[in-house]
Amino acid sequence: MRLALAVGYRNLGRTAPNPSVGAVVVAGPPGRERVVGLGATAPGGRPHAEPLALAMAGEAARGATLYVTLEPCSHHGRTPPCTDAIIASGVARVVTAIEDPDPRVAGRGHGLIEAAGLALTTGVLRAEAHRDHLGHILRATRGRPAVSLKLARTRDGFAAGSPKERLRITGPIADGAVHLWRAHADAILVGIGTARADDPSLTVRLPGLAQRSPLRVVLDSHLRLQPASTLVRGARDVPTLVITTRTAPAHAKRTLTTFGVEVASVAADPAGRVDLRAALALLAGRGITRLCSEGGPYLADALAAADLVDTCTLITGPVALGHADGLPAIGPRLAQALESGHLRAVETLDLGPDRAVTFERRLPCSPVSSPISEPSSASPATSACDAC
Repeated sequence: MRLALAVGYRNLGRTAPNPSVGAVVVAGPPGRERVVGLGATAPGGRPHAEPLALAMAGEAARGATLYVTLEPCSHHGRTPPCTDAIIASGVARVVTAIEDPDPRVAGRGHGLIEAAGLALTTGVLRAEAHRDHLGHILRATRGRPAVSLKLARTRDGFAAGSPKERLRITGPIADGAVHLWRAHADAILVGIGTARADDPSLTVRLPGLAQRSPLRVVLDSHLRLQPASTLVRGARDVPTLVITTRTAPAHAKRTLTTFGVEVASVAADPAGRVDLRAALALLAGRGITRLCSEGGPYLADALAAADLVDTCTLITGPVALGHADGLPAIGPRLAQALESGHLRAVETLDLGPDRAVTFERRLPCSPVSSPISEPSSASPATSACDAC
């Protein structure tokens, strides 16, 4: 299952609106098993992982075990159900990590597999699979993508200095990690403040991965994004979406669209700004499942205030700003989420001289039980709390 998760992880950010599933076919007697098939959901979401792994295995799949990171689909879409391919392949056993919450599947895939006489084990490495498939889970259950914050700060806690002071907080190793995180996202989000102050490109600039630059999204309540900005000038090369309010000036919308920028309108919040939940619902409707926010402290705090932060990575550089005139990297609502344990630390990485700490949302959960699941000898029974 760890191999299946690793295979599926490679295509995160490339398969929306589908989850990036990994599948492994293992054949042979106990103690002498060998991998005979590997598959991951293909870019664009088709084909799915299971038929790819089974096709690689061929006749070796008969009597083998199939490991899948998500419950196989059981509905007819643009392709036949994966459960049909699994049953026809002759595998003797299927092991899955987590149930698919998509109402078109939601236990039916497992049920069809067991009804066909195949041995079924579920819940293996559930927590790891929940993390990788969180965007798919939230889109299916809450109508929004998973939101990951990325924030850089100085050693003394600032994201920026005085208005005319340019800061370089992180080094090349941390910068490379951020670009890799971008490559695994479906979209990158910033607010108009960051877009105007930093003039970012928001692309993936790692050798061989430039084509994996995701959709760039700017929240711009009054359409103040300038045509001369890097985001607008590059919109014909990298898809760029500006989300604004319904009262934004029409002439500004026309100007942006002439440069290849897509402009979409949603409801405003009581302060007249883009309603964050409406914006995320819009993105989910477009198939976005993994959203990386690089919009700075103000947007991060607004997302935290709306309880829309699922993961938060704080990268702390080794150099202090040295004075109190800067912009604090962590706002009050995000600080509250971190201090209360609503977002809990799960990983610490040293990226050269920089340190990255990742926090994950603590969700209210209930135990998972399924009449079609059997306990796994490789993994004890878990609850959904273990998965989040």
